Amino acid sequence: MVDSPRTYSSALGGAGFLAGTFLFDPLSGKAEWSDGLFNLHGYQRGEVVPTLELLMSHKHPDDRPRTIEILDEVFRDGGHFCIYHRIIDAHGHTRRVLTAGRGLLGASGMVVTLEGATIDLTSTLRRETEQAARDAVAGANATRGVIHQARGILMGRLLVTSDAAFKLLISGSSRTNVKVAVLASQLVRLADSDQGPESVDEFIRVLQACDQA
Repeated sequence: MVDSPRTYSSALGGAGFLAGTFLFDPLSGKAEWSDGLFNLHGYQRGEVVPTLELLMSHKHPDDRPRTIEILDEVFRDGGHFCIYHRIIDAHGHTRRVLTAGRGLLGASGMVVTLEGATIDLTSTLRRETEQAARDAVAGANATRGVIHQARGILMGRLLVTSDAAFKLLISGSSRTNVKVAVLASQLVRLADSDQGPESVDEFIRVLQACDQA
């Protein structure tokens, strides 16, 4: 069995990204892993003998049954497969990976080679999750800021308390089915525009009408 070629791959997340290839001969039971696949599972080449059984032993217990089910179908009928799952490496670290490959049928109609690649998506998913959290916090802060500005405008124009100003925005949102933050943003934009105080007063009258209704 020839050595697997080098794997060229890329993913978001910077350092810590790993990928590797595998080749398995179901007739002889021999397997070949690239250096990247050894590393992904927490090994260096030469530390362990690569086998399909070793590969499966590293699957997360919750993901192993479905992975076995898919591979059984591939061994029976051949074809391509793609599995998103988790592995637990030799150091106990859980990695979220995507494994894709194919079972090649021989002249006899049986699968003679199972080949594929596993890509570590752990750092990519972590980066995306952290960015989503940062975006959510930034969005929440921006929303609070514009609502605070709108309340200030209402307090200054109507000489009401902060709670009363917020109640007007709530009433307007409920009656118009427009989010409070959107109404607040519209009011702030009017106040900052060149349309004059009359446009702001008209907007406020609409809010008051919603509140009275």
